[in-house]
Amino acid sequence: MRRDYFTLETAGVTADESGEPTVSITYEGPTDELETRLRREDGQLDGDGVDVAYRLREPLDAEAPTGVFAVSDRVTGEYVLEVNAESASILSVVEAASADADGRYRLVIETDDGNRLAAYDKSTLLVYDGDGNLLRDRSLIPSGVEI
Repeated sequence: MRRDYFTLETAGVTADESGEPTVSITYEGPTDELETRLRREDGQLDGDGVDVAYRLREPLDAEAPTGVFAVSDRVTGEYVLEVNAESASILSVVEAASADADGRYRLVIETDDGNRLAAYDKSTLLVYDGDGNLLRDRSLIPSGVEI
């Protein structure tokens, strides 16, 4: 699936927005392949079955750094989806979730006609620089988790 079939929006990340921090991904392509990637033999991938990460393309001190937001199957390691995203959007979700008592955010995946394919409550969002190094201070890592 092509990255340009996806759009990413965030909500609940500023003082003006109510609700929990949310990453909404809208898919505008043929849904069969995405629906297949969101399933396993034993049913739909659940929140514990997916990992979420963001990999920067440019340094954070660049004018408007971008990167790739990825959702992968925790068991197989295969990508469910990848979408190009501005770092400011992703980092605002990390900051808002970190400021919240439970340290969680919501990930919603839907089609462009509003059909919700998946919704996950997550507490981990790993942010990597362009060389693949984990940026711990920019990531959402629950306490007690060793990475």
